[in-house]
Amino acid sequence: MPLSLQAPILFGLIAALVTSAGLVAVAIRSDWTARQSGLFSLAAGGMLISLTLLHIAPEAILMSARAPAFLLTGFFGGLLLTSGINALFPEKAGGRARALTPLLAVGLHSFLDGVIYSVTFAASFESGVYASTSLILHEFAEGVIAFAILARHGFRVREALFWAFLAAGATTPFGALVSGLFLTGLGPEIVAALYALSAGLLIYVATGPLMQPLKEEPPIRGVAALGSGILIALILMILPIHGHGHEDHGHSADDGHFHPVNDPSGIHP
Repeated sequence: MPLSLQAPILFGLIAALVTSAGLVAVAIRSDWTARQSGLFSLAAGGMLISLTLLHIAPEAILMSARAPAFLLTGFFGGLLLTSGINALFPEKAGGRARALTPLLAVGLHSFLDGVIYSVTFAASFESGVYASTSLILHEFAEGVIAFAILARHGFRVREALFWAFLAAGATTPFGALVSGLFLTGLGPEIVAALYALSAGLLIYVATGPLMQPLKEEPPIRGVAALGSGILIALILMILPIHGHGHEDHGHSADDGHFHPVNDPSGIHP
């Protein structure tokens, strides 16, 4: 397997394991886990928006002068994708059919998580770790949410566990694998554009879906969960995370433009 695929696929598999942990927890203690899923989501949102605005988006702007346009495109692209799914599969049918729209949204979101792993690691090792770690944090809640959707629409426990894992867990490493293979032959300018798009999508995910529980949680608990995610992000940013031989993060401080390296993942044997 190419070195450039190892890191995103590894993080994709970790994400699937965290989703599985959420499913196991909800199967064992469904009421408690479901009640806490909003707090997990808010913590992930605080962590993700902090890392994106403080590191990923600024690095994307350094890579390309057109990054702001791609950031905006990524943000509204995420919004349109979610709206498109809701328009194509309206929740008008009864019973199990009503679970299709939210489940497709969860599956698409998880697949795009895997794509983001590949794109961010292709740009720089640090960005890959930041984006992947913060996205992994919300996988636990995502598994719980997928299970709750299915259980609410008449699926038995075993059926709900199976379909929730396919939608929220298996799609992440699959997205990392497919996008990683696709990225192998792309030039640095395209990778920089995709990186900016992914940053915009991360901003949408952090400020949109992950912030929804703010409407449902008590204010103190919601703000505390959000603050814990921000604190984790700040701690993560001061840790000495880097790929060997990749200290320039894929770009030079002299000209502010993206320069390719031999190993996009930043990982060397």
